[in-house]
This record gives sequence, C-alpha cells and structure tokens, in this order.
Amino acid sequence: MRKIIDYPGLLFILIALALGACEQHDSKTTETATLPVYKDHPFEQDYSIKYSVEEGLKISKVFADRNKVVKTLSTEGLLRTHDGQFLYPGALTKDHTYRPISDKKIKGLTLFQDQFVLLDDKAVLSNAWAGKLYIKHELPNAHIIAPGENFDFMISDGTQLQFLSEHKAAWSEPLFDDTVLQIRYMPSEKTFYILGERSISSFDTKTKTFETNRFNWQMTAFDFFEDRIIIATSEGYVKVNTATMEVIEGPITRLPATDLTWVEAIGENLWFGSTAGAFKLRSDGRFDYYYGKRWLPGNVVTHISKGPDNSVLVLTDKGLGHIIFKDMTLLEKAQYFESQVRDRHIRYGFNATLTDLEEGNVDSGRLSDSDNDGLWTTMYLAGQAFRYEVTQSEEALQNCRESMEAMERLFSINPVPGFPSRSFDRSGYIDKLHDPERWQNSDDPEWDWKATTSSDEAIGHIFAFGVLAEIMDNDLKDRAIILIDTLMSHVIRNDLYLVDYDGGPTTWGKWNPEYVNARPKMVGDRKINSSNIIGMLQTAYHFTGKEKYKAKAFDLMENHGYLDNLMRPMADIGKAPEEADDWSKMLSESWNHSDDEMYFVGYWGLYRYAFNDSLKTKYKEAIIDHWEAERPEKEGLWNIMTALTGTPTFDLEEAAWYLREHPMDLISWNIKNSHRKDIDFIAPNFREQTTEEVLPPDERPIQRHNANMFRLDREGRDGREEYSAGDIWLLPYWMGRYLGVISSPETP
Repeated sequence: MRKIIDYPGLLFILIALALGACEQHDSKTTETATLPVYKDHPFEQDYSIKYSVEEGLKISKVFADRNKVVKTLSTEGLLRTHDGQFLYPGALTKDHTYRPISDKKIKGLTLFQDQFVLLDDKAVLSNAWAGKLYIKHELPNAHIIAPGENFDFMISDGTQLQFLSEHKAAWSEPLFDDTVLQIRYMPSEKTFYILGERSISSFDTKTKTFETNRFNWQMTAFDFFEDRIIIATSEGYVKVNTATMEVIEGPITRLPATDLTWVEAIGENLWFGSTAGAFKLRSDGRFDYYYGKRWLPGNVVTHISKGPDNSVLVLTDKGLGHIIFKDMTLLEKAQYFESQVRDRHIRYGFNATLTDLEEGNVDSGRLSDSDNDGLWTTMYLAGQAFRYEVTQSEEALQNCRESMEAMERLFSINPVPGFPSRSFDRSGYIDKLHDPERWQNSDDPEWDWKATTSSDEAIGHIFAFGVLAEIMDNDLKDRAIILIDTLMSHVIRNDLYLVDYDGGPTTWGKWNPEYVNARPKMVGDRKINSSNIIGMLQTAYHFTGKEKYKAKAFDLMENHGYLDNLMRPMADIGKAPEEADDWSKMLSESWNHSDDEMYFVGYWGLYRYAFNDSLKTKYKEAIIDHWEAERPEKEGLWNIMTALTGTPTFDLEEAAWYLREHPMDLISWNIKNSHRKDIDFIAPNFREQTTEEVLPPDERPIQRHNANMFRLDREGRDGREEYSAGDIWLLPYWMGRYLGVISSPETP
C-alpha cells in the first residue's frame, strides 16, 4: 500500500430476510444535532446479468415479449436465455420451444403487440394469436422486418422493400443506390421510415407514396425521440426534423464513443450502442456509460431493446448484457454487501480479496493474503462495530468477534513484543523464496507470519480499536484497549518506531522526529506522520489513562513541531526541491492517495480524543482543510468522516452519490474511459487529477479508498479478482448511520 512499487430480485429479498429486518434505527452521537441527514429513500440501482454465446455464432437482434421471455436471432436461428444470475453468467442456447419453428430458416425477428413475430424465407409468421399470423412474401433473402399496425409489416432483403398486410394490397419497391439497414414505423403519420447507409426514405401506408432524402454521413441506425429522428452514424449522432427532414443538429460527437452502431428510444431515455460499449442519455444531457465485462460480454453492440420489468437488453458480438434497474435503499444494498463479504471474503477472520478468478467466476477464486490484511480488516471491523451500535445486530457482533481474533493473533503469532504482523498463513502455502523479508516462520511449525508492517497498518489498528473501545460494552472493549496499549507501548519503547524481528525499524513504521523532520516541509510524509502519531497517542491516553502517551504527544507538538506539521495546509504539499535527499524526492513524486486514507482513518483519534478543546478546534481546521482539497474526488468515506467534526458542510449528497453509484459488481474488470469525448480532460498535475469532474464509481475501475478516484483506465486483471465491500462500501455506510447523517430507510 504505502509506496507499493435470480432471479435477481428474489436474491435480494432472500438476503434481506436472512440478515433481518431489525436494522432500522440509528445511534445518537455527540456533535451531530445540527448535521444534515440523507434520507434513505429508494433509488434506482443498476446491475447486469450476462449471457455468453457460442464462439463463431453471430447474433443480431434481441427482444423480450409480454411473458418476459427473451429471444435472440442468430445465424443458426432463434436462441433463448438459459440460467443467468447477477455474477453468475448464463448462456444463449438453441430455442427448441416450437419444433416446427426450429426447422424454418428464420432470418428476422421483431415484436408486435409485445408478441414475437418471425421472418423466414417465405412468410411473416408468429406463434401468438393461435398461430394465425402467416403472410407470404416474395423476398426469399429478406432479413429486415418492422411491424406497422393492424398486422401490417414492411420487410427487406437489403435492396428490395415489400409492404405486407392482411387488409391492404401489397407494395414493393427497390431502394435505389443504397442498402437498407433498418425499418421503423411512426404511428402518428401512418408511415414506415427506411434507413439506408446514406438515405432515409418514407412509405405512407395511406397513399402508398414513397420518398427518399439523402445525407452525407455513414449511417448505421435510427429511432424516433421527442418528435425528432435520431440518426446514429460512425461519427456521432444527428437530430433530424421529421416533417421537413432537415438537420437540426449534428453530428453530435461529445459522447463516450462516436462510432455508433445502434440507437433506441426506451421510455424517456435514449440509448446508444457503439463499438466501445453502450450508453444512455440522461435528462441533464450527460451519459451513463456501460463498458466492459462489468456490464456487457463484449463491447461491440449490435442491438438494444426494452427488456422485462424496467430493464434493457444490450446485444453484443460476444453475447447479451441484461441491464436491470431495481429500486433499492442504501440499507438493502448494505445487506447485499454484508452477504458478499461473509460468503467470499473472510480469511481466518481477515477481510480479504478473492483472487485467481477464472474470467470473473467468483466460485473459482481463492482467498489471498496481502500486505495490508490488518488495515483492510480494521476498516471492516470498525464498520461492523458501527453497525452493531446502530442495529444491535448479533450477526454484526459476531463478525466483530471473529475479526478481532484475527487482529489479536497478528500480535501473538510473532516473537516481537507489541509488534503487529502484516498477516499470517499456514506453512507451506506462501512464497518465502521470493519474499524472504516479509514471510517468517513462527514458533508453531504449522504457521508463518508476514513482517515489515507499515504505518498504515498501525493507524488502522488504532482507529478500529478506538472505535471498539468507545462503542462496545462487553469484553471486546477491554480487548481493544489492551491492543491499543500493546501497540503503542511498543512504539514508545522503541523511540517511535515499529521495530521488526531483525531489531530494526520497518520501512514505513517511523514517527521519530529524526525521520519526520528530515523531510522538507512540503513533503507529505512530514505532515501525515505527525498527524497520525498524535492521533494514536491521544487514543492510547484516552482509553488507558497512561501519562506516558500524553507526555510524548505534547513533547512532539511543543518541542518538535508536530502540531505545526499536522496543521500545514494541504495546498503547501508538493514536490521536494532539487536539493532535497533522494528519499524525500521519491516520497513526493506525486500525490499519495494512500496517505489520504491514513489521514482520514487517523482523524477519528485525532479529533475525537483530542486532549483539549483548543487542540480540537485546530484539528477541525486541519481536517476541513484536507477535506476541501479532496472534494473533487467525491470520496464517500472522506466526506462522511469529515462529519465527525460537527461541520454541517461535508458534501453529504456527494457521499450518498458515492454509495448509490458504486457498482454491486466488485470484480476487477478491465475499464477504459480515456477515449471518451464527453468528459473534459485537464493537464497533468501533482494530484493526478485527469478530468474536471470525477466519473461515477460504476464507470471507473474497482478500487479501495487509497486509490486515485480520477483513474480512468485499468487493464491486465480482467475478471481475475473480486474486492470485498467490507472496507470499500460498508465502512462509509455504517459510519454514516452511526454519525446520524444517513437515516434508516424511509418511505418517500
């Protein structure tokens, strides 16, 4: 970390029932009487169920009928969805529902009156309406079909057009000098519109008149939206006046992707398919972008249509992405994530990552150790403690107990008094040959432990143990205080260093003035280490009452400038000067987002357990100064953590936005946004901010709080690991509930 070089609806219901409906009341805490509160009303949560298709099979159309049956047209006939749940992909398989249909040469598929209508080499037909629909045609190679009304249809083989009706005379006409791509019907005008590569033609079913208008773009698809024709092209989209066929605007290129393949009006939304994913035009003029395997089996979109129950079907070259929109409260989302953690992310009580997945298959992975098992677990542990205080959930209490046992063993499994290991594992299952510094044998031949513990581990320990000591009224309180005293006694005894098995300080466990003040004032480590150690000492004094902690803290603040260090404005933090030592230069190459995590986790002890009101006022100033610098990232945990100061201004809505917009799929899919033309890029800078505004969490790479929220792309780990929601999502949510800034679910 530090300088580390369903039925889906039924699924949620069952999880909610299993976790209990008791989690409905909030805890009262100090300094929150004037704070704003986010009302937990249902919001629209999106997630995807994916269906793969057999390699080599081309798929072109997808529809869902009134019975919620989804069928897809392929080069081998009709396919239908098989199995498929959130995180458990299904497949598109041969449709054998009607044996006579499987023997026909089905080339076209559409919907009429929410029933499937088929096109083969002889007729337009359907199994609905008792199978009575059967209209013969004269285009044996026809593959394009659009319904009109009163069982009227227009078909095409790409060159010739034919109007078919049970009640009207047939009509046929070639599309001269162009190729038919798509046909749609506009009921208000009783007219079919025909899209060519360079033209739009119209056929009036009342007068049988046919007109053609030519354009200069390479057109790919079209639809009607808000009394306009929206034309997708290879260079963006165009708005055309339906009555005059004059261009109103376009090509519009400020899009996530401009090489468009489809456009579909679904309700009040306009959806686009492209060669780089799908996106939805929002009412504010921006786009929700669905890219990569988080949402779609492939990124080349071939068709989009309305799905069952407020969902959208996105067909790609690699299969079907069924994007589902479900009304959900934050508590319901929390309940899902609670299940995710317990099901797949608990390793010896640690909050762990699931690694070595086979293409996102969460049942194929293994629980992996990390350098920061202690930190990720303390963040989960604190979140569960907040949950327990808010809900009195026995499950949350047991979760705390199991993680606390893991944290205690980090101290007991190694021979160094008061030293917390990074992690531990059974002997024979770690690579000591390639990682000899970290992995050590314990006294028990069955177990090994990981050394070289860093400062972010230490601050995580003190944060979580402080939360437990404050909240719990059982044995966990005493056990937390013992660990606070154990760790901080080690730090005091070793002259403000974490001293490892070899008798020397670890690379990052250094709070001694000789190290801290050797850094130039603009180097972040001088500020962060000062802030952290004061918060740690205050926490130790608050819960143990031992004067050595208070005395050391005041010595550092009064005689070594630690108060000045931690109060230094964030605007002053930057690169070390040319004359600085190499270590300081390395530390300040760019903004360290791991430091942000350490600061905010440490602010709990810095502010909450301040020695006096005067210091508390200063700490509040430092916290808010840091928060102001972080505001562009809209980081949920930083915003909610800032609320502990009692300030009514801490971007509560942005914190709720983070929680709502965070994807439920926490698999590390490849993500790409750097190609987008709908976002504003800025020049390279020290903070590594790439765009003027941060993207929503469900459009950017999965990452923990210690990462850059402005990171646009991620490659190389496509579907290989799943992160735990324990630290990423559950900590900010339950902290918000504990601080009283997020309500229990409310009826709008």
